[in-house]
Amino acid sequence: MKKIIVLCCLLCAGIFAFAQDPNFHIYLCLGQSNMEGNAKIEAQDTCNVNERFLMMAAVDCPSLGRVKGQWYKAVPPLVRCHTGLTPADYFGRTLVERLPDNIKVGVINVAVGGCRIELFDEENCEEHIASQPEWLKNTAKAYGNNPYRRLKELAVEAQKAGVIKGILLHQGESNTGDKEWPQKVKRVYENLLRDLNLQAKDVPLLAGEVVHADQNGRCASMNEIINTLPQVIPTAYVIPSSGCPAAEDNLHFTAEGYRKLGVRYAEKRLLLLEKEPNSGITTEPASTNIPGYDYPRVDKEGRAHFRFYAPQANRLQVDCCGKKYDMWKDAGGLWTATTNPLPVGFHYYFLIADGVSVTDPSSYTFFGCCRMASGIEIPEGEEGDYYRPQQVSHGQVRSCTYYSETQKEFRRCMVYTPAEYETHPKKRYPVLYLQHGMGEDETGWSTQGKMNHIMDNLIASGQCVPMLVVMDSGDVEAPFRPRSGKDVNEERALYGATFYDVILKDLIPMIDRTFRTKTDREHRAMAGLSWGGHQTFNTVLPHLDKFSYIGSFSGAIFGLDMKTCFNGVFADADKFNKKVNYFFLGCGTEEQMGTKKMVDSLRKLGIEVDYYESQGTAHEWLTWRRCLKEFVPHLFRACLKMVEIKF
Repeated sequence: MKKIIVLCCLLCAGIFAFAQDPNFHIYLCLGQSNMEGNAKIEAQDTCNVNERFLMMAAVDCPSLGRVKGQWYKAVPPLVRCHTGLTPADYFGRTLVERLPDNIKVGVINVAVGGCRIELFDEENCEEHIASQPEWLKNTAKAYGNNPYRRLKELAVEAQKAGVIKGILLHQGESNTGDKEWPQKVKRVYENLLRDLNLQAKDVPLLAGEVVHADQNGRCASMNEIINTLPQVIPTAYVIPSSGCPAAEDNLHFTAEGYRKLGVRYAEKRLLLLEKEPNSGITTEPASTNIPGYDYPRVDKEGRAHFRFYAPQANRLQVDCCGKKYDMWKDAGGLWTATTNPLPVGFHYYFLIADGVSVTDPSSYTFFGCCRMASGIEIPEGEEGDYYRPQQVSHGQVRSCTYYSETQKEFRRCMVYTPAEYETHPKKRYPVLYLQHGMGEDETGWSTQGKMNHIMDNLIASGQCVPMLVVMDSGDVEAPFRPRSGKDVNEERALYGATFYDVILKDLIPMIDRTFRTKTDREHRAMAGLSWGGHQTFNTVLPHLDKFSYIGSFSGAIFGLDMKTCFNGVFADADKFNKKVNYFFLGCGTEEQMGTKKMVDSLRKLGIEVDYYESQGTAHEWLTWRRCLKEFVPHLFRACLKMVEIKF
């Protein structure tokens, strides 16, 4: 007898160990009409389905060329020949989009519209079916009058190809008010685990809420019962349906509702997968997080993953890169959202809590958008090493308070001193005055711009001479709002105009008194980004007796007649070229600031101007970091040549 038992066990183990591909993740889906798919399949749902997303046909579908038990690309319908869009569609799509390229995802969907959970009781379903209306009996016939058995048989076949990684359930409308529903679901779940030789810890149950009360769901009261499921099944997780648009019957979801719900199923599964060893999911805490905070996180595709605990909030959104992303809340009050892939570099973002825009307490804050904002850094890869701290000598960024006689107020500027400044007490240094953009302040270049790291690395590598960099407020922290009835150009000319007296009459004299600077024009440069580029032109071009280097990064410089602007400074090209040691204009390839057109106009006049395009970037900090990296090696060339000769 013992030999027979051992032999049976070995045979059983052999069946489940047959040629499984651990990188083929399979999910079993069951439920009633919302899992079956009630919404019409739209064009976007059949396009661009990834080859790595597969479905196993649960029934024969000659019209679709499908045979029961065979795998096909997961183009809807996923259930039967004429069913609609389901949460499983966008569950699978989202998984293959977020998981490594070597992982495939397969779904097996057995669902029956209008059924109670009792239909998935394998032993008693025939008796249950006998009491049901004809339309439900006809659907059950498609599964051999035993939907559970069909799902089990297909799952056994699927295990020959891959590994079952979870079970998706959407059912409950027909059991509304049934407080025994969680126990009934538990029996179905445990039967599947037993029959397929699965462990609960490896195969979580994801159960979706029915149409929510915020969508006037007719069975919304059932959600209270559904949310008790994790108390009965420790490896069960409830997927909220709030904010998922409902159909007119208030029982089913629209196509958009199914898409949203499917993404939520996927995001929950991905969060669980992150905790599994060798899951292949690579997300890193954002470098802009406050120490000790694990979220937001960034994945290899540049998506930002947000989680925020706010059990009392009714609605949360993430406002990032010009798009608002709805967050969804689980039963514990934890809100989740994932963005589309974001451009590399630095981006401001906000949380919108019940209509109020606030900063994320998990993130450092930065002055931008005319207020304190949260920020997130999307890594650039090794190319971005130029703006990251390296194993080199580091300079200092000092906060300096001074009194402005022109404005009759105390002001603050930020001053970068190179690493050698403290160890060469008799040496004097050239100065770059570097301006921020509209809605930012004097801290922008040293926080968002990583100016100090760029300078440290360039100086250490000998690519530029040691210099001071001075950053003051351009007096443009408040948004530019033209007044009704006023000339916009005149209003724009006044925006930040107080800065011009400040830099010429207060700031430069203070810097030259306080620091060891070279005070002649040959050792003074100015540059700025966006509105700071505008202010650079307005400061330098009328005062070429004080500056000999000019830089504008995505400069907000519009509508100028190059021949006549600034008292005709560009009209005499020879004079200008002799006076200005270096003239630089840069921008991103994806922005429309008119920089290239300006360069062409200047060159036609004979003006020597260096032009740089940051590939693939728009009006953003990565563009300006790259521009600074290209600009500063050209400054104070005479000093650079002396350094090269010395070494």
